[in-house]
Amino acid sequence: MAEIEALGSRLAHVRERIGRIIFGQQDVVDLTLITLLAGGHVLLIGVPGLAKTRLVETLGTVLGLAEKRIQCTPDLMPADILGSEVLEESESGRRSFRFIPGPVFCQLLMADEINRASPRTQSALLQAMQEHRVSVAGQYHPLPEPFHVLATQNPLEQEGTYPLPEAQLDRFLMQIDVGYPDREAERRMMIATTGSADERPVAVLTPADLQAAQRLVRRIPVGEGVVDGILDLVRRGRPETSESAEVRRHVAWGPGPRASQALMLAARARAVLDGRLAPSLDDVVALARPILKHRMALNFAARADGVTLDAVIDRLCEPLA
Repeated sequence: MAEIEALGSRLAHVRERIGRIIFGQQDVVDLTLITLLAGGHVLLIGVPGLAKTRLVETLGTVLGLAEKRIQCTPDLMPADILGSEVLEESESGRRSFRFIPGPVFCQLLMADEINRASPRTQSALLQAMQEHRVSVAGQYHPLPEPFHVLATQNPLEQEGTYPLPEAQLDRFLMQIDVGYPDREAERRMMIATTGSADERPVAVLTPADLQAAQRLVRRIPVGEGVVDGILDLVRRGRPETSESAEVRRHVAWGPGPRASQALMLAARARAVLDGRLAPSLDDVVALARPILKHRMALNFAARADGVTLDAVIDRLCEPLA
């Protein structure tokens, strides 16, 4: 109990420091912090200019993480992310291969416009995200711990892009939609970023602190009611097992077991972020959209009827409210 209260206090300080840099995106900041506390990866969906890159840079500094950035383009190769082996010759004339690590060897990796990379390059991140290691020339290389990927996607510009396959989307704990800030937040942002004094982020936690927080999150008790609520929600979203006529009619495929795991961890992390000792069904409902949205797909009949995934997920959550 004391550990949770202490961590909640420190996380409140983290949110306050991030709020000095990122204006009007508190929900996005909170969901990203929840994902990091749960040990997961984030897919940020939003148009350019909404501070997605700045959010990653700020998180890296405030959490004390070594962060790097990849600008994804169609000609980006897997070796540009993972690294490669080069042939070197010593002074004695002996030749040997030396591995030069790529930008993936960091603690917080930003993959900017990930859907602009080719499928071959996108797949280079799959092993890193799941196993926290990469294989190059038959050799495994462990990644630093903790390791998190924060990828961004532009929902408007789709020409020359490669949609992420379902297997890779499932590796992201959450899909967070980044919207425009409100008027007051945009006013503060405009004044703060065009003046002579620019607020700089400062470190609040260390990587060891974040790892300790992640271990604590996994020890948070979860009531049977919340466990059953998560299972009911996820299984209602599958056309094969759902009792909902809307799901059977409109959903092409539903969330897998990884969605249940994600909801379990994220609900615990949300409780810790708020300084609570255990998660509730309210946490599950609040996290349903970002966790389920990229793990479900609508069929042609749904698109023809004007049905949206948000509306389907909201109706799935009604029995939990």
